[in-house]
Formats: sequence, structure tokens, C-alpha cells
Amino acid sequence: MPLATAFKCPSPNSPPQLINQIAAGEVVERPASVVKELLENSLDAGARRIQVDVEQGGVRRIRIRDDGTGIPPDELSLALSRHATSKIASLEDLERVASLGFRGEALPSIASVSRLTLTSATPEADSGWTIQGDGGDRFEAPMPAAHPQGTTVDVKDLFFNVPARRKFLRAERTEFGHLEEVVRRIALSRFGVGFELTHNQKPGLRLPPASDEAGQLDRVAAICGEAFATQAVRIDHEAAGLRLSGWLGLPTYSRSQADLQYFYVNGRMVRDRLISHAVRQAYQDVLFHGRHPAFVLYLELDPALVDVNAHPAKHEVRFRESRLVHDFLFRSLHRVLAELRPGQAVAPARLETPGREPAAESRAGGDWGGAGWRPSQSGLGLRVAEVMETYASLHTPAAPAAMPMSPVMAFERQAEELPPLGYALAQLHGVYILAQNAEGLVLVDMHAAHERITYERLKRGYWGEGLKSQPLLVPATLNVSAREADRVETDAEAFSRFGFELERIGPEQLRVRAVPTLLARADTETLVRDVLADLLAHGESSRVEETVNELLAGMACHGSVRANRQLTVPEMNALLRDMEATERSGQCNHGRPTWVQLSMGQLDKLFMRGQ
Repeated sequence: MPLATAFKCPSPNSPPQLINQIAAGEVVERPASVVKELLENSLDAGARRIQVDVEQGGVRRIRIRDDGTGIPPDELSLALSRHATSKIASLEDLERVASLGFRGEALPSIASVSRLTLTSATPEADSGWTIQGDGGDRFEAPMPAAHPQGTTVDVKDLFFNVPARRKFLRAERTEFGHLEEVVRRIALSRFGVGFELTHNQKPGLRLPPASDEAGQLDRVAAICGEAFATQAVRIDHEAAGLRLSGWLGLPTYSRSQADLQYFYVNGRMVRDRLISHAVRQAYQDVLFHGRHPAFVLYLELDPALVDVNAHPAKHEVRFRESRLVHDFLFRSLHRVLAELRPGQAVAPARLETPGREPAAESRAGGDWGGAGWRPSQSGLGLRVAEVMETYASLHTPAAPAAMPMSPVMAFERQAEELPPLGYALAQLHGVYILAQNAEGLVLVDMHAAHERITYERLKRGYWGEGLKSQPLLVPATLNVSAREADRVETDAEAFSRFGFELERIGPEQLRVRAVPTLLARADTETLVRDVLADLLAHGESSRVEETVNELLAGMACHGSVRANRQLTVPEMNALLRDMEATERSGQCNHGRPTWVQLSMGQLDKLFMRGQ
């Protein structure tokens, strides 16, 4: 069977409408796809306010109005022609795409599967002009129409002339959910633009323009939830011509699904495997098993270093220096997460908006929901005032001279220079430490906290010396693909850094002569294959580090103080001070929280004081 017949490819003589409908199959999947393309056009036109009106989930109608630069009347017909774009004028423009749209496919594709009306007015025009189509390849001549500066695109009866596509649409509520998520994602990409969304004449999202960081955080809270805004750390890091900014959810604010992850490259929302891998790697040491991180992140780089034409719907991108981007993302996020410890400030304090009742617990990251109060951690922004010269042994009594008075008396005397986690008051059932700080009450899981402290010390000791290799008494032989064998030769330095000694002994054979000392009893063949798979897929591998860290984590767990171990007050305070000085001390090795803060406002609310 000829290839053209097998895939039903249009011939050069195919009618333009058919060609546009085939293009629409790639660009217009559902009403949400229409909204995405039209919103991107509005943003490219410099719009500052965008109104989206939807009926029946977008199937019946989608109307988008903006106050952008508009389209001249003599270009309205051209705007509905295939591959006609005002955004690319030369090959150099194509290699450095700075606009969201650039192919000129969206409007003609949408017009081929709907009844479309395009109305627009430029700043210098006395009135607007409108053009209409009815799903065919011909449009009426532009007519004058009253319209303020900007553009309105009115899309009715989506897929009315392509019933095979329409039957695959879901229920109205489902389609609107997808559409609303697109508006949310795009609204997070342009804080300076106001967005309004209505569905069946009922108001929905209303997001005013945000001109400062407080306004941006308000928009993040409106889209991602107040809990995320109060439990996220602000990041802004720049190096090697790359800049990463945005908000990173605390590990304790993890999700059961990957449903709160927004990533933008030069203002374009994307889903990219390289990015996802870098983020997962950064969180791997602090996230509970099966949980997903939450984030809103923005990557900026030279447009010439990223190919945005890698996907029909522009969901994916390709980086020209993928290894550089991956390492930059991982190191930036890993560093921020490592510094999340008591006393490390997180997201700025939430500003109270009109009509919102001030809540004392918002400063501490607590969340009063329908199910009651949920404690959380937050940066207390206080300087550690006490520095312990040595860590009090958790297995031998510490000298009582560290705090000769009662815990309450000591707290009152030292209230002016309290450390972030305060001072210990008591131990509860041999499991939890109760401490008092400037905010209120701190609860610490002593085993989880000591486990993290021990784990970080083991990592520093092991990795500080560098990976040492142990020769195998009997070298192992591995059969691999020629591509994998080639990678071993080109990345010999990387394998040496991992602690392996490998050599190629045939076109598709490797010999393993040495492995990392701590992994001498591990499954060598599986580990080498996993490292090779990572190198081929991502250009780097963390398998060895992950495997070593798993062993160190097990050692730390067994070597940490156990429940029901009675600690003295000095021992408890020594543990608190070590937590304040230890990276990632907010979570144990398994991703569980090590401490929570209850502010005085939260405690008052629990006991209904002042009500």
C-alpha cells in the first residue's frame, strides 16, 4: 500500500479546508487548546487585560477579548490564512523565537472547525473591523464594527463540521476544567496582565495585574492555594547565562499527584522530561515515598539556546545544551532545599487582602481548613543565638551546667536571644520534645531529627573523602549494546568519578574491574546498566550517589536515638541546636517532618480564647 494512501496524506490538490482541518487535528484537541492558542496571541499582541467568556465548557462558545495592539483591517483576511505570521520576519527570528506563537497555524486551524468571528481595532483607527467564517475556506469581506482598541475572537460550535472529533469531547464540566487550568497556567506566566474568566455567564477567575512581589504572591495563592503560598520558598538564582526564579514548595507540602507543578521557559509553559528529572533529583533526599513536589518556576535563557518548535502544540522544548540546563536546575534547587532549616526564611509573609480576616497562624504556615488545623513548618527568621561547642552525647548524660535552672526560668532569662527552635521544656512519652520559642510551642520527633543529623554527618564524611574504589577479585563481564559501549568510552571520566573501573573488551562487551567500596556487595551488573541508561537518557547519572546514600540512611536510622529513650534537658537542647545547623533538618531520611510549630494564635484558637 502506498504510504500516502496508508496515512491518508492530502495531495497537493487537496482543498485548503481539508488541509486546515488536518492541521487543526494537531493544534486543536479540545476547547482548552483553542483558549491556549488565542491567549498566546493576545499576549504576543501586548495585551494588559484579557477577558475569557465560555459557554458549555467551550464547545458552544469561546470568546476572548484583549486590549492589545490589534490587527489592521487589510490584514484581517491574512490573519486567517495558513502560515501567515507577523512574528517571524527572517531566519534569525526563527532561531531566536521570543513570541509564544510563530507558525501562523492557530487562527486558520480554529476557523476550519468552528464558526469564527474576528474583530479588531488598532490604536490609530477610527473604528474596528470584523470578518466572519463558517468553517469553510472562504471568509466574508471585512466590515466596519464598533470596537475599542484590541481584538475579540468569537469561536462558536467547535467541531460542528467534524463530528468524529466532537464525539471524543468529554462532559461539559471536564472540558471546562481543562480550559480553566490553561487559563491558570498562562496567568502564572504573565503577572502584569489581568485575566477574567466566566462560564455560562457566571464569574470565575478574576486576577488583577500584579505589579510587585506581594501582588505576584497573591496571584500564586489564588491559583495554587493559600497553603502553597505560605509553605513555599522564594528562589532567584542566576549563573552561566541562566536564571531560575519562582516558588518552591516545602517538602512537607508534597502532593499525592503531580498536579501542582508549573514550569516556564522564557515565559512559555512547558512539560519537559529533562526538567522533571532535575526536579525529582533535587527532592529525592527529602520527599516521602510516592509523593510529588509542588512548584512554580521560571527558567530564563538566551532564546537561541532553546528550540521551541519541538512539539505541534508547543508543549515541549529542546535545549541545545541540555546537560548545562539539567545541572543548573538540579544544583539550584538542591541548594535551596538543603538550606531549609529552622531559622531559614521561606516565602514572604502573606499580605492580608481586603475582605480577608487576618490570621495569626498564617505567619507560621498553619492552615485552618474545613477539617481543622493542620500544622506545618515555616522559617522563623530568627538568628541562632546559642552555638554548642560539642554535641552532647545522646547515650551518655550531658553535664547539667549547660542549663542549671529550670527550663521555664532559662527561657524567660534568654527570651531576648532565642534560637529558632527555642529551648526544651519536657519530653513526651519518650518520643517528642516540647520546646518553647518566640512564636509559641515547637514539637520535635527526636528520632526523626537525630536520624537526619546522623545521616548528613555520614554523607559529609563519606563524600568528603571522595569515592574510593575496590578491585573485584573476579572481574565481571557485561554484554551491552554498541551504543552503551561507545558511551563508556566517551564518558570514562564520569565512570571513574563514580568509583568504577570499566574497559571495553569488544564491540558489545564491557569488563568491570573495580566498583565503589561501599557498594562492593551490591548488584554490580544492574548498577552499571542503570548508570548507562541514565547517561544515555539525561547525560548524567545519580545512581551511585542514590545507592550509597540509601546505605548511609540505613546506617543513620539504626544509629539514631530510639523512642522511649529518656533525654536530659541539656541533651534535648543540644539536639535542637544541631537541627538548626543541619541541612534538610526539616525532614527525616524518609521525607517525614521532624518538627512542627504551633503559634500562640493557633493555640488560642484551639482553646477558643478571645472568641
